[in-house]
Amino acid sequence: MKLFGQLVKEFFTFIVLAVVIVLPIRIFIAQPFIVEGESMHPTFENGDYLIVDELTYRFEKPQRGDVITFRYPGDPSIFYIKRIIGLPGETVAINRGVVSITKPDGTTLTLTEPYIAAEDATYTKTTTLGPDQYFMMGDNRPNSSDSRVWGPLPENDIMGRVIFRLLPIPELGLFPGATTYAPVHATTSAAAPMP
Repeated sequence: MKLFGQLVKEFFTFIVLAVVIVLPIRIFIAQPFIVEGESMHPTFENGDYLIVDELTYRFEKPQRGDVITFRYPGDPSIFYIKRIIGLPGETVAINRGVVSITKPDGTTLTLTEPYIAAEDATYTKTTTLGPDQYFMMGDNRPNSSDSRVWGPLPENDIMGRVIFRLLPIPELGLFPGATTYAPVHATTSAAAPMP
């Protein structure tokens, strides 16, 4: 009976320690996320099990190309996963699938996007972002509800960036979907004097 009491005490000690250690990590540092839908195909598939870093953006700003999770602005109980395309203060122009960014300093760049499944060659629009807004797009452009549909994402709706894919095992890896942009061309816009 004494052995049973010792086992019960050790079991409860283990449970308390697990809660004390795991719960703060889960609340403040990292969260699991399961992909639902095809909007990020081929980068992420339905059912992929991801870990989201919720700490980094407390110390640095999100960057173009980061894959993040966030609360859908139209209903904060719904969570989305998309890629950051436009940063605060930029103007995002999409012309038949080609994305061009005009930065606040007037520099313009056209993005090369090797990760997209298919371009939406029918879409043409220009959006200028506010100081705390991001332009989000899914990698499967014809099948993604994103900033082209519901507008810019407010910064306070961002949960964190995807840092790890646990499942499926063959796709296991750190910073899945990470990219850097090599602009097709970059120019600086300047007004020419009138003759």
